[in-house]
Amino acid sequence: MLRIHFTGADLAGVRMAARPDVLWETILSFHRLRDRRGALVYGEWRSETRTRLNGETRLLGALVPARGYFPDFLTPPQALGGVDAALEAVRATPPARIHAELAVLGSERPAAAPLPSWTTALAEGRAEPFSRLLGALRGYHRAAIEPYWTYIQARVEADRAVRGRALLDGGADELLASLPPMLRWRAPVLEADYPVDRDLHLDGRGLLLQPSYFCRGSAVMYRDPELPPVLVYPVTHTDAPSPGEPCRRPSLGRLVGHTRSAVLQAIGQGGTTSELARRAGVSLASASQHAGVLRDAGLVVTLRQGSSVLHTLTPLGAALLHGGAQPHERRRRYARNGPVTS
Repeated sequence: MLRIHFTGADLAGVRMAARPDVLWETILSFHRLRDRRGALVYGEWRSETRTRLNGETRLLGALVPARGYFPDFLTPPQALGGVDAALEAVRATPPARIHAELAVLGSERPAAAPLPSWTTALAEGRAEPFSRLLGALRGYHRAAIEPYWTYIQARVEADRAVRGRALLDGGADELLASLPPMLRWRAPVLEADYPVDRDLHLDGRGLLLQPSYFCRGSAVMYRDPELPPVLVYPVTHTDAPSPGEPCRRPSLGRLVGHTRSAVLQAIGQGGTTSELARRAGVSLASASQHAGVLRDAGLVVTLRQGSSVLHTLTPLGAALLHGGAQPHERRRRYARNGPVTS
């Protein structure tokens, strides 16, 4: 079990990540690629991704075992800025830190399967093994993550809407209590199902909550307690993605009429079906029906929250709502991260 200890300052410093983290998704998806669990959500993704790979798994497999510890330097905080910033941050990792983290990784491997020799050169900061590593990360990301990035964004945005509502309703306490069942808030400690027994004292640093599409089963944190505290946890899954989704959904053509546009506008930053009905001036049944059509068209994500359902816009829905243009912050974000539409 993992126990995260909060002070009053830590509660004040709890915050949500603004978007998916490209390297957490990349590395955690590599775990999903090699196991058979979660077939309903990940099965088709596994099959499609394997057809696009070109040997990247052999190199990445040396640093990212099928389960257990992988080096913290593979998931730098700069990854929230997009894949280019993420890989630059990996390349800038001091050799001493790489050496220390590879030593931890090596200590957990069987004696008969030591780390490959190129990792020694990597720890020395040599250019060639770094180029190989960054090339493998970029190639794997291109095959496994980019075709699904719009969908991953939508799932993370939906989770952020749920957590944001909890924060508005009851502050940081309610936010932490709203997290998925593998995380249990027993103030002042957040308990998590975890493969090892561990206590982490935040000591006034706060905590960044990072929802993740490819995180599964248990939350993940950095091994090094001196690094900025980040808790990566699974989003709620309702279906599986397809490449380029939701942009190619054929039901998009059904989006006509004043009422449906009013319901799309009513969803805005999120709301329950009752709230949509009130904002759009329609009946509860009509709001539910129109929200369903919008969801089928890939413009809305719906999550259940207790006895209610919460509707939020996908990136495509937000673009349509703003006449094909994103608000300034979203335009800047997408220019960096490049949502992929096939």
